[in-house]
Amino acid sequence: MADVFTRVKRSDIMKKVKSSGNLTTEQNLIAIFKSRNIKGWRRNYPITGKPDFVFLDTKIAVFADGCFWHGHHCRNISPKQNADYWRKKQLRNIERDRQINLRFQKRGWSVLRFWECKIKNDQIDLTPLY
Repeated sequence: MADVFTRVKRSDIMKKVKSSGNLTTEQNLIAIFKSRNIKGWRRNYPITGKPDFVFLDTKIAVFADGCFWHGHHCRNISPKQNADYWRKKQLRNIERDRQINLRFQKRGWSVLRFWECKIKNDQIDLTPLY
């Protein structure tokens, strides 16, 4: 179906759309934490890099990464329109993730990143949190 807006107008509209968080994925991860009796996590903690969860006592930052946005090819979903734009967007996100990991590691933190698909299927290794 053709877009009802011009390319420029659609671009303007999309620039105004801001992330509201990956709530479903985060809720699934909270359920996993609770089912495994993992405690001590804080959510929305104001720290540069914006991890989804932090464990302050053990200095662990946890990120719940959306598969599409962070370049995980578990489902082979690739947009047909603006494919080049979306691939570049994913590559920027991957590079930003790498920089954030380094920033935390330089401060003495451990970083755990879990893919959305693995969280959904409860296939994540939480050993470092015990």
